Amino acid sequence: MRAPIGNFEDAHPATERRELLPPPVAAAVTPEMILVDTDPAKADTADFVAAYGPELMDVSANCVVVAGKRGQDVTLAACVVLSTTRADVNGLVRRHLGARKASFAAMDLAVSETGMEYGGITPVGLPAGWPLLIDAAVVDTPYVVIGSGARRGKLIVPGKALAGLPGAVVLAGLGT
Repeated sequence: MRAPIGNFEDAHPATERRELLPPPVAAAVTPEMILVDTDPAKADTADFVAAYGPELMDVSANCVVVAGKRGQDVTLAACVVLSTTRADVNGLVRRHLGARKASFAAMDLAVSETGMEYGGITPVGLPAGWPLLIDAAVVDTPYVVIGSGARRGKLIVPGKALAGLPGAVVLAGLGT
């Protein structure tokens, strides 16, 4: 199978390669999602696009875990923005979560709560009940490259499919 974007030698429907994915991701992938094999040493965006195609810079998306706090209450959420932008954590995310303060979740918390590897966290297979905030620009992208839950491998997904994930809310201006 040839991936619809990028220069990948190994691409398969993700549902046919579940054994390569962390359990929460393997349980949540759909037939429209494509798993491509990538070098884990090149998982960070700059290294990734250098290895697999410069055109991927504009269609790569990052998923970050944030913690919104109001008093003693902490709400964990995930945000997905194009890799050329940053999530507006202290503005739009904080207000959407009704938090007094919002920040990126600590690495160990993000890893333990998602069951995924840091540097590969994906919106596919997040814990039930988590808010999933997605920038409208991601949804408007025909295909996006996102993490696979592991540093090795990426998922290629139609942007519109992300809007259908559990807990998804599409927000204009999330990525700034």
